[in-house]
Amino acid sequence: MRIALAQFNPVVGDIAGNTRKILELAKTAMAQGADVLVTPELALTGYSPEDLLLREHFYRAIYAGLDELEMLDGITLVIGHPARLGHERFNAATVLRDGNRLGQYHKMLLPNNEVFDECRYFTPGAAPLVFEQNGVKVGIIICEDGWSVEPAAEAADAGAEVIVSLNASPFHRNKIATRHEVMSYRVQETGLPMAYVNLTGGQDELVFDGASFALNKAGEVVAQAAAYDDELLLLDIVDGDIVAANLAALPDELESAYRALVVGVRDYIGKNGFPGVLLGLSGGIDSALTLAIAVDALGADKVHAVMMPSRYTADISVDDSRDMVQRVGVKYDEIEIWPMYESFMNALAPSFAGLEADTTEENLQARIRGTLLMALSNKSGKLVLTTGNKSEMTTGYCTLYGDMAGGFAVLKDVAKTLVFALCRWRNTQGEIIPERIITRPPSAELRPDQKDQDSLPPYDVLDAIMARYVEQNQSAADIVKAGYAEADVNRVVRLLKINEYKRRQAPVGPRITHRGFGKDWRYPITNRFS
Repeated sequence: MRIALAQFNPVVGDIAGNTRKILELAKTAMAQGADVLVTPELALTGYSPEDLLLREHFYRAIYAGLDELEMLDGITLVIGHPARLGHERFNAATVLRDGNRLGQYHKMLLPNNEVFDECRYFTPGAAPLVFEQNGVKVGIIICEDGWSVEPAAEAADAGAEVIVSLNASPFHRNKIATRHEVMSYRVQETGLPMAYVNLTGGQDELVFDGASFALNKAGEVVAQAAAYDDELLLLDIVDGDIVAANLAALPDELESAYRALVVGVRDYIGKNGFPGVLLGLSGGIDSALTLAIAVDALGADKVHAVMMPSRYTADISVDDSRDMVQRVGVKYDEIEIWPMYESFMNALAPSFAGLEADTTEENLQARIRGTLLMALSNKSGKLVLTTGNKSEMTTGYCTLYGDMAGGFAVLKDVAKTLVFALCRWRNTQGEIIPERIITRPPSAELRPDQKDQDSLPPYDVLDAIMARYVEQNQSAADIVKAGYAEADVNRVVRLLKINEYKRRQAPVGPRITHRGFGKDWRYPITNRFS
């Protein structure tokens, strides 16, 4: 028996378009001798449809798509989709063959952590499903089912000889290796080979990295699809085991993070129909990395960079910005903001009389820049990409309605230390980021001789504390016990807490850690817990 794993990039809600993609993949698979085509989890609707799942007419479109797929003869289809039975909804996989529906499996384990809300939408399934193809009995599980013992064991008890796992498993760093490890446990427990198919593409803050694979009875990876690209992975089942097939090379950790950001930008812009993007260049490392990602995602012709210098902007910042835009070939403008700043200050002078200058004047510069970018966005239809990173989002080192103004926050889940590492990695693929941008001390350039470290702990310290507190849920006391200065820990935790209101108003951005400031970070703004 030959199984084809359909690793592809659906669009949430485009049921007709996703149906056409599946039909095309099925016909290609048949031409290559496949007996079974397996799609990822919720492939018919895309993952996740969220509250579309609460609308009755959504299911009418789903069943129309299934009806169309059911008409295809010559191959067995395993289709991931939402199902509605009476008042209950299920995360389902339906087996179609030659105009017949052989059965429907309902996902047993519903994740309700990190970015997942499946308990809000679905009822858990209660029974395994095994179907036979060419004398081989195939058991089905769906995503979270594979992260626990019981569903695969129940499929084995029901007579399965091979397990296929349908997945919408979003990327975070080191996720591919973790999938291999956990699924190998299921193989060891059941003694059955496993085929694992995953989505590709970006959906709002989530990025799906594909990287579908197969494990033989020994738990060895014997077939591996590429990461981030659509692919039809063909697997042969011979004498009860999966035969070794194509093993695509997987990206290392830095390349994988960079490509995830590129896919996130590409699909957010493309799937939502924006003609391109705008971003403000500062001559600093964050905007340089954002520009590089935007160009790699969309092409230089869809990217417009704007430098908005003030009297505090160093000449080398302007020079480095000009250098980079020449290297990447994007549209570029410079707009001097100081005359506008002086107009604002003159208008505010009576209200500010007798008050010392403080961050108000600094933030005003950022807000002028944000206003200019949004005006250009309104006129052109292009989406503004913000350039702030996760370290800044943690500490509130960002200006509401200023550098936070925009539609997609590319580096929202990228710590500052990782920003540096990604810039260096990108330059190994072709040097587009001027070296001086990477080596200069970071500065917001909103007052004379300003450096980020005037206001924040060193970034290696800040990022380590942030990772422990935000991503690993360690307490401040535990972090101090790990060797970090109590003053630094308390400062970071305090800044994190008091800036929750800013993060709640930040644009969506691609998630690349297992805990970003998006759907998997839900803290109350009004909060006196210490």
